[in-house]
Amino acid sequence: MSTIARSLRPFASRVLLSQRPSLCSRVTPNFRFPRGSIRSFSQSPFTQLKKYTESHEWIELAQDGKTAKIGITDYAAHALGDVVYVELPAADLEVAAGEPIGAVESVKSASDVLSPVSGTVIQGNAVLEDKAKFINESPEGDAWIVEIEVKDPAELDGLLDLEAYKQKLNEEE
Repeated sequence: MSTIARSLRPFASRVLLSQRPSLCSRVTPNFRFPRGSIRSFSQSPFTQLKKYTESHEWIELAQDGKTAKIGITDYAAHALGDVVYVELPAADLEVAAGEPIGAVESVKSASDVLSPVSGTVIQGNAVLEDKAKFINESPEGDAWIVEIEVKDPAELDGLLDLEAYKQKLNEEE
C-alpha cells in the first residue's frame, strides 16, 4: 500500500462508515451495480408514463397500464389563481377523449377539465370536495382530479411528453 493510501485510509473509512456502514461493507473497489439497478430520474417510469394535453391537463398511467390519474398542470393552476371549487365526475361515467370530465372554478374564472383519453371514471379525488385550494398546492401530484380506467392506452401516444409540453408553453408566451 502506498504512503498516500495509508495516510488517507483513516479519513476515508471514517467518512464511509459515518454514512452507511452496511453499504460500505458490501462495496469493493471492483464493485459494479447490476445492470438496471440504478436509474436516473429522467428514465423513471413516472416520466415515461405522464403525458400532457395542449389544454393543460396531465394524465399519468399507473403501473398496471389500465388505470390513470388526470389533473391540471402547474401552469393551469397558476393561471386560474386561487381555486374555490372543483366539480368531480360521478363514478362509472363513460367519457371520450376531449370531453369534459370535471371543472375547476377559481376567483378569476372557471374551466372545464377535458379527458385526454377515453375510458370509465373510477373515482374523483374526494380531498378536493372539502379542500379545493389543494389544487394550487399540488396540481401535478396529490391534487389529481379523477382516476379513470383507460379504454385504449394507445391514445396516450398522441399526447405531449414533458419536453413537448414545455415547448408549447414557450410558444404561447
